Amino acid sequence: MDLPIKEDIWHRIMKSDKLKSGKKKMKTIGLRSIMVLRDNEGLRATDALCRHMAWPLAYGGKVEDGCITCPLHKTKYDLENGQVKEWSPFPLFPLYGKIVGKMRKQSPLGIHKVRELDGWIEVLLND
Repeated sequence: MDLPIKEDIWHRIMKSDKLKSGKKKMKTIGLRSIMVLRDNEGLRATDALCRHMAWPLAYGGKVEDGCITCPLHKTKYDLENGQVKEWSPFPLFPLYGKIVGKMRKQSPLGIHKVRELDGWIEVLLND
């Protein structure tokens, strides 16, 4: 018996012209929160919540040098592959940052495929 082939499902999340260069938006696909952003590299899509303390990265997250930094405890992720660059350094109080950093295990940020098609931004969720 042949197993059915899983088809890629692209989710239409917003009109392309609603996301200007240098901006981020948080959207929901089913129960999953997604952040889409447009920068010099083009469109990107990631999980919307910081893996450390679940802060929405679209609200105050700083994009610089191909990374996004959470505004809450300064956890930094690579936007290309989701890998953790810094885990909760919280530079104002280094000891506090180390303690808070141990509250959750380090884990990468989910990265999703994104495209523009017929004036829409579409996201293909990773598993």
